[in-house]
Amino acid sequence: MAEDVEKTDIELEGVSSATMAKLKKAGLSTYESIAVTPSREIEELTGMGADTAQKVMQLARVKVDLGFIPATQVLEKRMHMLKCNTGSPDLNRILGGGIETDAITELIGEFGSGKTQICFTLSVLAQLPVDQGGFGSKVCVIDTEGTFLPERIKQIAEARGLDSNTILQNVLVARAYNSEHQTILIKNLPQIVHEHNAKLVIVDSMIGHFRGEFIGRGTLSDRQQKIGSCLAALLRVAEAFSLAVVLTNQVQAKPDTSYGDPNKPTGGHVMAHACTHRVYLRKGKENTRIATIIDSPYLPEEKARFGVDAAGVVGCEQ
Repeated sequence: MAEDVEKTDIELEGVSSATMAKLKKAGLSTYESIAVTPSREIEELTGMGADTAQKVMQLARVKVDLGFIPATQVLEKRMHMLKCNTGSPDLNRILGGGIETDAITELIGEFGSGKTQICFTLSVLAQLPVDQGGFGSKVCVIDTEGTFLPERIKQIAEARGLDSNTILQNVLVARAYNSEHQTILIKNLPQIVHEHNAKLVIVDSMIGHFRGEFIGRGTLSDRQQKIGSCLAALLRVAEAFSLAVVLTNQVQAKPDTSYGDPNKPTGGHVMAHACTHRVYLRKGKENTRIATIIDSPYLPEEKARFGVDAAGVVGCEQ
């Protein structure tokens, strides 16, 4: 008996319903998502041949305007962009209102600087309705260091008066055990995001596996190329599905630094160029943290102090 083919909402002239079903199953369910995905990745995601992948990509590009548009249209789109509350009014302020969609926000800092605590808090707050500062959606988390703790998510939810079981049910977690597994999880995000209508993707941390597996200058080029490929895939997902991507990144010490902070972000220029907003975190007095915008297309280089308690990230007195 022939296999039933799931219908899709989009059509491409000369492309069979079976091929369209493969695209949908891979999360490529809109003309935009197909048009911005390289044909090589379409092959990997769907299993179709090179010629077919090239054909569907070209046909999808005909359906969308990938050319020049007036900047007023870009501004209009950005005015309707969603932003997620971080839990701290001051952190929201320096981020222009919160964690924004269609972008990658990078959290940089040493251990204990608050990176994972921000991720935990966002995992809860992103599920709130839009009118309450959330995305009203599920959250996808790629945990590369085994730092995801459902107990902490539950604690934050309960401290904020939310149903912890519902919150935990809406956080989709994948544990990446090496860089290759992490890459596969990132490549498969379109399918997961589409199926669950997620509006926030968290990768904690982005660099860990690559840093541990690619050692020495001889592997640097290969490492950076693989990191760059993952970051490009994440940015395509952010733009195709209008969602927010949050990455955490480690720091490395510069022993020759004679003054100032001896730590610098890992990942080099590949990370620096790929991420939209870069936020440097460090420990403050008592149980506070200090966040500094170190790079952004439009956000000024400002600082904000925030606290961390049972409710996750919270505001604090300056």
